[in-house]
Amino acid sequence: MQRESSRRGFSIVNQKVVLELDFSGAARGYTDITLVPTSAALRTILLHCRQCEIETITVASYKAEFLHHDPIASLNLVNPSDFHSYPEYKRKLFSALAECDDGELAIAVPPQVSLKQADVSAIGVIHSEVGTPEPSTPGPSTHPLPATEFSPIVVHIEYSLRRPADGLQFVLPTEADPYRVPHVFTNPSSPDAARCWVPCIDNPWEKCTWDFEFVVPRYLEEHDQDAARSYRDDEPGEDSELGDWPTVVVCSGELIEQVSHPYNSTKTIFLFTLSAFTSAQHVGFAAGPFHILNLPLDSSHHAEGSSSQPQMHVFCLPGSEHMLIASTTFLRSAMTFYTDFGQYPFSSYKVIFVDEMSTARFDCATMTIVSADLLHGDDAIDQVFETRQVLAHGLACQWAGIYIQPKAYSDTWLVAGIGLYICGLFLRKLLGNNEYRFRLKQDMERVIARDVGTKPPICQPGVLEPPDTANLSFIHLKAPLVLHILDRRLGKSGTSLGLSRVLPKIFLAALSGEMPNNFLSTHFFLRTCRKISGVDLRSFADQWIYGSGCPRFSFSATFNRKRMAVELTMRQDAPAYTHNEHDPVALALLKPIPFFEGQMTIRIHEADGTPYEHVLDVRTPSKRYEVPFNTKYKRVRRNTKRFLARQAAAAAAAQGDTEAAEAIGMIDMGFGLEVWEDIKERENWKVADWTEEDEQNMSGAVYEWIRMDADFEWIGSINFEQPDYMWVSQLQRDRDVVAQLEAVRALSRQSSHIVSSTLTKTVLVTNYFFRIRVEAALALVNCATRRLDFIGLFHLFKMFLRYCYNPDDPTKELFTLKYVPRPNDFSDLAEYFVRRAIVSAISQVRIEKGKSPPIVRQFLIDQLRYNDNTNNPFGDALYISSLISALATAVVPNVPPERGELVSDETRTEQSAEDRELLAAAVAEVDRYRSMDRLVPSTHNIVTIAALEFNLIVSMANLIPNDSKPFLACSREGNYTQVRIVAFDGLLLSNWFTPKIMKYLFTVMSYDSSRIIRRHIARGMCESLAIQYSIGEIKSALSKDGESLLIEEDGNGGEKSKEARKTDPELMFRSLRRDREIGKNDVIRECLVPLLLSPNLDYQVRWCLLKLAEMTIRPAEEALPKVTIHLPPTPVSEAPPILPAPIPKVRVAPKLPIKPPATPLATSAAKASPAFPKIKLGSSINAPKAQAPPQAQIKTELPKRHAGLDRPSQNPDKKKKDKILPKGQSGGLSNRDLRACRTALKKLMAYSHSILFRQPVDPIRDRAPNYFDVIKNPMDLSTMNAKLEAGLYNSLAQFEADFRLMIENAKTYNPAGAFAYNEALALDSFFNKAWARIRNTLEHAGNLTRPPAVMDEVESAIVSTLDIVREPVAPTPIRPEPAEHAPKIKLKLGAQKNAPPRVPSASPLPSALPPKASSSTAKETVDDILLQEVIEMEQDRPRSEKKKEKLKFKEKEKDKGGPPPLAANILLPPSKSEVLPSMKVKKPTISLPGSGSSSAPSIKIKNPERTPIPQASQPTTSSAKPTPAAPIPINEKKCREILRILRKLPEAIIFNRPVDPERDGCPTYYDEIKHPMDFETLSNNLDSGRYSTMEAFAHDVELIFSNCRLFNPPTTPPTEWASAVERVWKKEWNKALEKRLGGHEKRALQGLLTRLMKMDTLVFFFKDPVDPIALNIPDYHKVIPKKDARDLRTIRTKLDNDKYDSIQAFESDVQLMVRNAVTFNGAESLVGQTATQLQKKVKEMLEEVKVTQGKKRKDEEKVSGSNKKMKI
Repeated sequence: MQRESSRRGFSIVNQKVVLELDFSGAARGYTDITLVPTSAALRTILLHCRQCEIETITVASYKAEFLHHDPIASLNLVNPSDFHSYPEYKRKLFSALAECDDGELAIAVPPQVSLKQADVSAIGVIHSEVGTPEPSTPGPSTHPLPATEFSPIVVHIEYSLRRPADGLQFVLPTEADPYRVPHVFTNPSSPDAARCWVPCIDNPWEKCTWDFEFVVPRYLEEHDQDAARSYRDDEPGEDSELGDWPTVVVCSGELIEQVSHPYNSTKTIFLFTLSAFTSAQHVGFAAGPFHILNLPLDSSHHAEGSSSQPQMHVFCLPGSEHMLIASTTFLRSAMTFYTDFGQYPFSSYKVIFVDEMSTARFDCATMTIVSADLLHGDDAIDQVFETRQVLAHGLACQWAGIYIQPKAYSDTWLVAGIGLYICGLFLRKLLGNNEYRFRLKQDMERVIARDVGTKPPICQPGVLEPPDTANLSFIHLKAPLVLHILDRRLGKSGTSLGLSRVLPKIFLAALSGEMPNNFLSTHFFLRTCRKISGVDLRSFADQWIYGSGCPRFSFSATFNRKRMAVELTMRQDAPAYTHNEHDPVALALLKPIPFFEGQMTIRIHEADGTPYEHVLDVRTPSKRYEVPFNTKYKRVRRNTKRFLARQAAAAAAAQGDTEAAEAIGMIDMGFGLEVWEDIKERENWKVADWTEEDEQNMSGAVYEWIRMDADFEWIGSINFEQPDYMWVSQLQRDRDVVAQLEAVRALSRQSSHIVSSTLTKTVLVTNYFFRIRVEAALALVNCATRRLDFIGLFHLFKMFLRYCYNPDDPTKELFTLKYVPRPNDFSDLAEYFVRRAIVSAISQVRIEKGKSPPIVRQFLIDQLRYNDNTNNPFGDALYISSLISALATAVVPNVPPERGELVSDETRTEQSAEDRELLAAAVAEVDRYRSMDRLVPSTHNIVTIAALEFNLIVSMANLIPNDSKPFLACSREGNYTQVRIVAFDGLLLSNWFTPKIMKYLFTVMSYDSSRIIRRHIARGMCESLAIQYSIGEIKSALSKDGESLLIEEDGNGGEKSKEARKTDPELMFRSLRRDREIGKNDVIRECLVPLLLSPNLDYQVRWCLLKLAEMTIRPAEEALPKVTIHLPPTPVSEAPPILPAPIPKVRVAPKLPIKPPATPLATSAAKASPAFPKIKLGSSINAPKAQAPPQAQIKTELPKRHAGLDRPSQNPDKKKKDKILPKGQSGGLSNRDLRACRTALKKLMAYSHSILFRQPVDPIRDRAPNYFDVIKNPMDLSTMNAKLEAGLYNSLAQFEADFRLMIENAKTYNPAGAFAYNEALALDSFFNKAWARIRNTLEHAGNLTRPPAVMDEVESAIVSTLDIVREPVAPTPIRPEPAEHAPKIKLKLGAQKNAPPRVPSASPLPSALPPKASSSTAKETVDDILLQEVIEMEQDRPRSEKKKEKLKFKEKEKDKGGPPPLAANILLPPSKSEVLPSMKVKKPTISLPGSGSSSAPSIKIKNPERTPIPQASQPTTSSAKPTPAAPIPINEKKCREILRILRKLPEAIIFNRPVDPERDGCPTYYDEIKHPMDFETLSNNLDSGRYSTMEAFAHDVELIFSNCRLFNPPTTPPTEWASAVERVWKKEWNKALEKRLGGHEKRALQGLLTRLMKMDTLVFFFKDPVDPIALNIPDYHKVIPKKDARDLRTIRTKLDNDKYDSIQAFESDVQLMVRNAVTFNGAESLVGQTATQLQKKVKEMLEEVKVTQGKKRKDEEKVSGSNKKMKI
């Protein structure tokens, strides 16, 4: 991790934020950032700032220039109407995110600000120590400072916000919810949320102190003057007499004071300060009419003194204050518990409950913002557990997460793990040890299920990027478990108490300054553990911290009577390593552990009941251990004293005396249950006893049971098999809740009568932990089978009968009773959870055909019908929701597991009359509860949520009609958020592809006020498509495209298709794109791109929409960027290119914009001179020889002294002055101009966005191999500096032109939106501002360099595009000269024969220039110069290009009968089109000297976009006359399809019928149009067989468009319609002419390749592309070019993508593959011989294919011929 402050050039010591909130979605204010420069070269201050409108900025009280560019807000597409272009948007989004890293706000330090050195001790600055090494010894709280310090600078930024999309959440009343309480708070809606509401350094490692000032309305409602006056008389903090809720602001830090606004009595000001150094990501605020609750001090600590206890306040919105006490009073005890680890780092703590929170919690310094959904009343039961977990963790994060932060992104696991670990310890104290260990076991099982080879290690030191959001939840899940097992292992070292001693050391190091900047690293943590415990943790860290995966153990135990030992066989597997074993990349990145090492504690409970612990040293994947047995074998007999003592203890326990039994650790939790001891009751409960065989086995067992990993030291699965009676003993005698849970899980897999009785006994015994009783009740479902006579269901009904009224007839069969429940009483919380578990277990019982028994469905309906909660002190809303969910489970039949998944092609069970009656009763009962919930709402409307889920489940099972009306009604704004979420789930899981519902979903996603709803819809669209595809609602592409995939029939086709449907994402994408309701849906295509381009789009919605586009729309093939510029980490000192001396050559001007920038020089000159301009020949330096000719303009430089071209010296003393002038002024620049250019270059070189332009492009270093092929005239700042110092500029215009050339090169080579492209834009903007100031300064000083004297007329014949200036000269008469004496420059534009050259200029030029009488000698001289330039450029061009140019020269000479034009090959290359290039600038007419206007070349462009080339009689100048292609026979089917498409176009209405001169108002039409044509005539011609070739048909179609353009003037509607139809015509025509293999031929070749791939001996070397690195043949592609490389996989891909137009093309690729193998390996090598055999085999197989296809073709011709005869 780099030192951010050093790289940035400054560090922030304090930031003050002043905001005025108006609670209408807007905020306005300013921020003062006090920064300390760390470098004297600081010229630009880069800050992060998004969504803010910057107004003014001052630096040290001087107004500063700034550039604010938010790349994410300015995302756009080249063609927004093209919905296939979303890959372009995705690429630009990634580029914008990368561009935002350095900062969106660039502030130029004014030149008046001087960086002064200051006293180091006077500045309290915190520096980023992310990259510093760990301290070796503890020291004082000091931070190392750089050697040179500078005085602080204050940057003042005024800005405003208006309805921000991220960072700040305004909750406002709406029309649908007018009573919503308005409030605003900071919301971590995106990773860069901090920069979205305040300009700052949005970096977790940049810390500073903070000051806040908030201006808010005193009340959110208007009050009269008396009310306001009475409030002013009140004391601060007291409510007014009106009893309204005043506005309260809660912010990170301490409240300094609350004062009235000095100028507005209706507003108040809150001032806060945060003295602890905190990053911008950990500050926040909330403002609104909050109710305040002060949590009292802990009485136990209050006696000792309250100074150590911080103040704690809780805030909520009006209407929820009655739930604050029940929800938050435990926080004071949590604060007391956490302070045992370390002192609270702040002086106060606040909790704020708000609405519309996008996450469950947002942790800030001194405060936590949480969702109001966590509030609950005194009557809540289930919500208590979740609320206490979330709030306790939020308080723990104040220590680990806010005050202590990770040193690097790889240390995130440690800080998050410490917070979760100490939170778990507090919950153990609050909820009990059983709850703590039960949660640990569940979390461990979740980690084992997820860490199977796809998850990375929780710590990756080499990764500098933040953890992926998909893996962050897994890291938070695994991190506290790793710390737990670390604590267990440290505690066993004997010299440590585990992490209870380590964590206080960590917190103390943060408070004392031993930990630099409170950045905690994994290395520092492990070193502290090693210091305290003395345990070497390297192996532990490599496995659990730096490695991934979890072990899977298998144990088996046998007793060796001879050795008196238990033999344990251990085998360890690593699923993560097995998953990635053959993937070296995954092994290197994920680092799965092949096997884990360590010590495992096992506990053997021997026959006398005594547990003995043994430690197994795990060092190998498999091993056999001999564990010594302590109890002698003879003691196991029943007549031993120990056995008699055990019996006596059991008898004492049965009588209630448990002390004696507990003394020897033999408490049986089943004793004491009266119903189990009564013989009659045992019969009523159908209790099963052990058989005699079981008794004999039990009496012969030498131990009771064995516990593996008894101390919970491993995160891994353990498979250990032992008899059921041992599991029963473990369940009844082991007091550890984890051991009991393992026993229940094991017994549920061994269903029997005795197991059902044991589980029932476990549910009934209240000594068990309630969660074990719940698990036992759910396990009874496995015993409710017909094989066991539904004994499990019997026991479940029998247990639930305790909550019902006694039946009238006790002897009646249990399954025929009517279960009427007693009034609810949930005072016993354990019984409440057991009751819910029994209901859930009953609903899961199934009989034949996957149905639930009718008695079960009737039972659940009765529970809903007769539920009574009148006298219950607790709410029953969640219990009712459980009943409704259980009823939904019961009414939907499920198929047995062996029948597979639920897909559409499986048979459905028919509903009987009884089933329909029960279903109707269930639906009616659920609807009744939903209606009741509308009248008397339950907490958070959970009953309505359960009712909607019931309707969704039943409708998806096709039991009731799918009705969207209830879901639509509940999805409207104004309903509770969770209700809306379930309603939208109902819409998304139903047929939401209908246009109306889809438009509704996109509208809600665009305009809904709830961010939660918008995100849920976007995420739900993607997830619902995957669900619909997996259940078979969307047909797979396998069933539609028979040509896309070949499946051999082996009897398992259905299973294979299901497996392919589940595992192939690409197949799913292809199926979705081809589906008419999804991929071809017009609503998705119309709404997707506009929504993506919305500037206020939410962060998560954007990514979900991109995923939706990827799933449903075929992406457009976007050309990849040709080069990516990678700058070296250190500056590379490179000399600028050696510039050749200015020799007289004709050269090509750099590629500049068509209209050169209008400089003040040109403007002033133009105004001063009304006369014709003269053209001055510039003295700019020639381009390097390696450059190829450009494409637009030419620039000619003549020698100073040449025969026939000499001119008299205008200044006789010039030579003497040249000797005195500096070298930089030798070109003609004045001293002031030279200094101005140097100043501009210095600013450009120091600008932060000029890094890419400071040195010449190196194709190798910058990875741009084709740079000089694209850019013919490169330019950079160092080259400009070299030219400036060498005196090669004679005016400021030339200097500016070179800069424009450099910017244009960057824009030409890099695509729009790329990093280099954006850097060029920023640099161009900076130069424009700086250059304008320089020019203004020079103009005011009167020192602008005047242009040199006018040259003679001979030089003016050659036009220089960079040096066209106007001179105030007297007009001279124009004397035409004979054309043969005028030098001609011939331009070659496209295929135009007589097109004159086009020379852009700053102003229109006259049609003729003052000529000078010249002779043939002058002409020859100019031609010689041009020829010399061509020869020199030819010498440096590649041979291939020379050959091409020679060929063009020769053929041009041959065609025209004369020598080729000398300048033709250095100008524009021939164009493939038949029209001039499209240009947006109207070109002037340019004439060169000649004998009249006819001989002077000129350009006159009236409509450049559509200028046809005049037909000429001379032959063409193409390199070779193409051989006319053979005519294509007419294909009537394709032609009719094209006509059908064209006639459907709305613009084709005027072309569908013949023109009627009278009706259409064009009486002269047939006079002008001699060959009319229309689509109706075309169709008639097809019917009559007039067309024999496709070319004839195309000629008539094009005749329609040419007639329209000939008759109608340009830019009229008919011509525009013709252009629109013509575009479609060309597209469809190209499709029709595409050559593709026929379906039979393609399938035959695919089958050939499939059979060939099975011949391993022949195709072993040719299956995959050659990898030169993996095969250690780095020179392979030097011998075999990449474009010629072939292999079977590449050939198969080309075949599948229709790249072959014939079987011969396929065969040629196979032959090329064989030739490559022989060429590289030799014909005698093994590869060469195999290639020859493969060639023979393919040839044989192809012969068979050709014969087969020939027969099929003949058969088809016969059939088609017979059909034609039948038609005739």
